[in-house]
Amino acid sequence: MDREAPYIQWFPGHMTKTRRMIESDLKLVDAVVELLDARTPKSSQNPLIEELTKGKKRLVVLNKSDLADPAANRLWMAHFKAQGAEVVELNAVTGKGVPSLAPALRRLLKEKIERDQARGMNKPLRAMVLGIPNVGKSSLINRLAKASKVKVADRPGVTRGKQWIRMEGNIDLLDTPGILWPKFEDSEVSLHLAFTGAIKDDVMDVEEIACLLLERLSRLNPSALTARYKLEPDPEQPGYELLTKLGRNRGFLISGGEIDTERAARILLDEFRGGKLGQVTLELPPREVTP
Repeated sequence: MDREAPYIQWFPGHMTKTRRMIESDLKLVDAVVELLDARTPKSSQNPLIEELTKGKKRLVVLNKSDLADPAANRLWMAHFKAQGAEVVELNAVTGKGVPSLAPALRRLLKEKIERDQARGMNKPLRAMVLGIPNVGKSSLINRLAKASKVKVADRPGVTRGKQWIRMEGNIDLLDTPGILWPKFEDSEVSLHLAFTGAIKDDVMDVEEIACLLLERLSRLNPSALTARYKLEPDPEQPGYELLTKLGRNRGFLISGGEIDTERAARILLDEFRGGKLGQVTLELPPREVTP
């Protein structure tokens, strides 16, 4: 049985600066592109972003979607569409699904495009890319920049130094730093962010986080633990026992034959984040949502 999630808190000072910058720059764009981790869409959705961007059209990007359960992806897409957002699923690192971004933005801003055309104008569509740290925003921006004729530039009429990316379909994307929020009201949210690396490992007990992740995976995808670590997990088995066995099976020993559980924990977290433990979704949308 899963233990209670530890209390994790992390809100560096630069997050406040980022929030102010976002508030100032929203007037420059027609829409926002919000990147979420498909494995934890609710936990990776910053409530500050919803507050800051109220009234702006929204494109939700389920990034790392090929690391998540496909059936769960369909549920989450239905959930966000029911809220009036456009939704795409992709993987910014591999490029899978990235071409769907431009058409989705053009669907989202169809009325603006038609108004501009009626006036004989062909102004670029502008969107701000938002997301929490480590959600894959930089990977997406870098991939789009490499595929663009104009990589990174200062657009006329825009404050010098802002990072704009010109992409296909006459679309300009404004990059922003990742932003977390000051207080995690739900310990499960902070735990999911720790699992996926949105919170830096050096501000938490990685062994405790790894133990909790093992307990979750014992329930969600035990076969992956067996295949990769030769474990035979039981949903009721304490995570520390599993972590110790993982370390022993991998030969992570230190002086005196003691098992290096910290190394085992870091390996587990790295491999989960890298998608080496199967397609796992850690949370689902409300039950009333159906695809």
